[in-house]
Parts: sequence; C-alpha cells; structure tokens
Amino acid sequence: MKGYSAPAKLNLMLLVTGRRADGYHLLQTVFRFIDFGDTLHFALRDDGAVARATDVAGVPDSDDLTLRAARLLQKAGGVRHGVDITLKKRLPIGGGLGGGSSDAATTLIVLNKLWGVNWPRARLQELALDLGADVPVFVFGQLAEARGIGEKLSPLTLSPAWYLVLIPPVAVTTAQVFQDPDLIRDSNPIRIPPFSVDAMRNDLEPVVCRQFPEVARHLTWLRQFGVARMTGSGACVFAEFVSEAEARSVQHQLPATMRGVVARGLDRHPLWEMCA
Repeated sequence: MKGYSAPAKLNLMLLVTGRRADGYHLLQTVFRFIDFGDTLHFALRDDGAVARATDVAGVPDSDDLTLRAARLLQKAGGVRHGVDITLKKRLPIGGGLGGGSSDAATTLIVLNKLWGVNWPRARLQELALDLGADVPVFVFGQLAEARGIGEKLSPLTLSPAWYLVLIPPVAVTTAQVFQDPDLIRDSNPIRIPPFSVDAMRNDLEPVVCRQFPEVARHLTWLRQFGVARMTGSGACVFAEFVSEAEARSVQHQLPATMRGVVARGLDRHPLWEMCA
C-alpha cells in the first residue's frame, strides 16, 4: 500500500503581534517544511465508515485529526466512500513540529484525490482552517510567511538549508503557553522579505524555557554551535546549517541524554503535485 508523507514544519521565527476579541492570538511566522515526518496509508472502503487501522499512542479517536479531517471532507464533499487510515508516527506529540496538523493536511490532500472530490487547493485550505490554525499551511504547500492566526499565507523564497532538530523528552501544551501572563503579546510585525534566520526570534521561547527546563537545556547546548531557536510552542529546538555535513558533525557530538535528527529544508510539500 502506498505511503503518503506528512512532513514536519519549523517556525523559523514567531512573533505574537496581538490578540483578537475571541481570545485567538495574532501571529507573524515563517513556516518551512523539512524532510522528516509521519507516513500515512489509506485503504478505501465502500460502507462510508472512517476509521483508524491502528491505534496511535497518546491519541484517542476523538482527538485524532486524521479522522476529523476525513469526516470533514467526506461531509463537505458529499462523499459516500469511507477509509481506513494507518499512521506511522515519527513526529513527537507536543513538539512544535506540527505533526497532527500535517497528518490532517495530508489526509485532506490525498482523500481529495482518492475520493474524486478534486477541489482546488484554495478550497481545501478553507476547510483546513476548521481543523486548526496550522493545518492550512500544509495544504498551501510552500515555504511561507503567515499572519493572522496562521491563515494569511504568502509564499517565500529562501536559500537551501539543513537543520539539526533536537527533541527534548517533554510534551508542551500550546494552550498552557498562550495562557501564561508573561507571554509577550504586542510585538511589532517585521517586513519580510528580506529574511535572515540569524536576526529572528520566537516570542514563545522564554515562556516555554521557564516552564520546561529541558527545553532550555537543549537550547543552551545547541547554541554552542551558533544560532538556535525553538519551533512553534515547543518543545523541539533547531539550528540551521549550510550543508548536511555540518549538521551531522554537530549531531555526532550530542550527549547520550539528547536526541536529534538531521533534515533538509523543503521549498514545497512532498505532495505538492497532488493538489492543483
């Protein structure tokens, strides 16, 4: 059975620029996909049922974004078919790599094709927003600047890069971070382009480092080798390198108590060609 990629994302910068009346925070961020992620398999069924073929540790059916995405598209597209979804999970839960959002977007992209819905990308993006603020960018499918709550997307062009991503052994709850009274909520947006990863920051990072000392420890270690930053609301942290060799050289120096992966930055989603 064919496997479909659900890549991780990195937030190369993240500013909290305000807050809406409904409580949602306004952001400015830059998303880049990397060639490390989950893999999904889809087996169509004729009875209309949408189900998981295997359980995912720590994710009950009611919280599974792949199931929610499939059912949302099924209802909106008037689809009579169902599907069994198998997810091979590599991305950590609560890691800031967008694993659940990426899984949901891959589900929308693939089932849009397999079920014959064949909606254009823009319409799938609108549907994706119902599943979470990070889901639309994975459907958008390009390296992008995002504003608003993450739904206002503009394509970007950046130089090729490799990343060393460290995965602290903690899971960060996004809501807990955004509720912290010390969170900066009034950063001024910056003009992009130009963009330099060295000059950027993540407004959520100080709060997470205070709440989760393991994140701070991983950042401190990685900063021996240059600029390092947390992605999203954590817990994962990363540094950018010009070459794979440089990234792997630092990876080889990791203490036994730390885990890290080397990944290439992508300009487009691996499933870009599946969605017009």
